[in-house]
Amino acid sequence: DATSTRPLEAYQASNGKIASPGELVEDVTAALTRAIDELTRPIDAIKHQAKTVTVGISRTDEGLLGNRLVREVLTAGTGRERLAYRVLKELVALDPAVEAVVGFTRYAIDGDPELGATVHVIDRGGVSREIPSRVDRVPELRGTKRRVALDHEVLVARGRSDGRTVILVPEMKGGQATGVTLLHVRFVPTLPAMVARSVLEGYRDRYQLLADWVTETEVTLRDDLLDGIPTVDLLTLPVSELADRWRS
Repeated sequence: DATSTRPLEAYQASNGKIASPGELVEDVTAALTRAIDELTRPIDAIKHQAKTVTVGISRTDEGLLGNRLVREVLTAGTGRERLAYRVLKELVALDPAVEAVVGFTRYAIDGDPELGATVHVIDRGGVSREIPSRVDRVPELRGTKRRVALDHEVLVARGRSDGRTVILVPEMKGGQATGVTLLHVRFVPTLPAMVARSVLEGYRDRYQLLADWVTETEVTLRDDLLDGIPTVDLLTLPVSELADRWRS
């Protein structure tokens, strides 16, 4: 698992628990220590070095948990153990784009999302209390909630009928989505070019996808043109449509 191209996802799939770099390093360190014990080699220095690495990564995990959007998700009631490390990183990346969180809805998923699950509301807060939920009438897991449950990644969405902007966050257990936390957010109108790039780089590899589309017809993706594009468009428009803004 540790040597795969996506070690955290591989670790999660084989062990059935949400992984962070700290947990992965701790398990690898424990396995190596046991192996070294069996070979009767001195391990004091190795243990000390492994502890130093693990503590450093654990502090990084703590830094992620202190992020504003991550705190909003935790405050809504999502357990830390249900948030994959990749999800935490995506929330941190999106944070500069969010002006305010104005409400939340937590959904529980009943069944396997790949086989036709249902969903129901388990808690609400803020503006969400005033918004009727479609799942009260049609409990089938579908649309953006199903996409998030299958992709295991954060998703920014804009309502097709009401224009509301939300961030959907998957809750995971044993490699399967067990719920979705939906944050009602207000995005900043625009972002400086370099901030916009950083946000797109951390959110679903969107910057690289945009670069690939743009360079089909242009020599390069000019970052300065990110300045002035509405933040919501940067995060929600189809990449193919967004790329048209770079056409000469």
